[in-house]
Amino acid sequence: MTERATTRDRILDASLRLFNEKGYTATTLAEIAASIGIAQGNLTYHFPTKLQLVLELQDRMSNALRAHRAQYPRGPVTDDYVEILLFSMNHCFQNHFLLRDRAQFANDSGARRPDPEMAKDLEDFYTLLRRAKKEGLFRRDLHVDLRVLARSLWIVSRYWMEHLREVDGLEKITWADQERGVRHHFAILLPCLTASARRDLESSLHRVSARIGANQDEREQ
Repeated sequence: MTERATTRDRILDASLRLFNEKGYTATTLAEIAASIGIAQGNLTYHFPTKLQLVLELQDRMSNALRAHRAQYPRGPVTDDYVEILLFSMNHCFQNHFLLRDRAQFANDSGARRPDPEMAKDLEDFYTLLRRAKKEGLFRRDLHVDLRVLARSLWIVSRYWMEHLREVDGLEKITWADQERGVRHHFAILLPCLTASARRDLESSLHRVSARIGANQDEREQ
């Protein structure tokens, strides 16, 4: 890795941390530079504006989602479903200023861009629900519009952090708070499934959530 690439990565990591902690507007380029011990001129050589940092962080998150998405399907539909759900929510958690502070930078030149990854994220839920239906996981005595269900599930998962901030008044959001969001997601989905499918999905949730929670704890230490 070159020194330039190393500096860019350090700048992006510091920007993400400070944007998440303090917010987009309250964070300055000088503060980001000072947090990693470089001159502001060095930072602006790589990223002349805060907006460019935001766009780069958006692209980095989108690239990670695309790479993760390319791995599926790879196992039972319940495991794949939980993997994609938690990975998506974890990335929202790690990059939550992008949702929380959008109004602060969305009107800047070039910032209002359509996000194809959000549309694909929604389509992932729909595809997995179709797989689950094909494999007999849905109750036969209940008619379910999978498109409506997928959108409802996606909305809960995507905007859970906004609820925590605006309704619960939380400033610092932990992975345990994210897991509460998963429970609300499941409150919509589980009644549509057979008893055995509910057990399989709960088992997948416990297994994958424990792994992601452990990784999150390591990052916070």
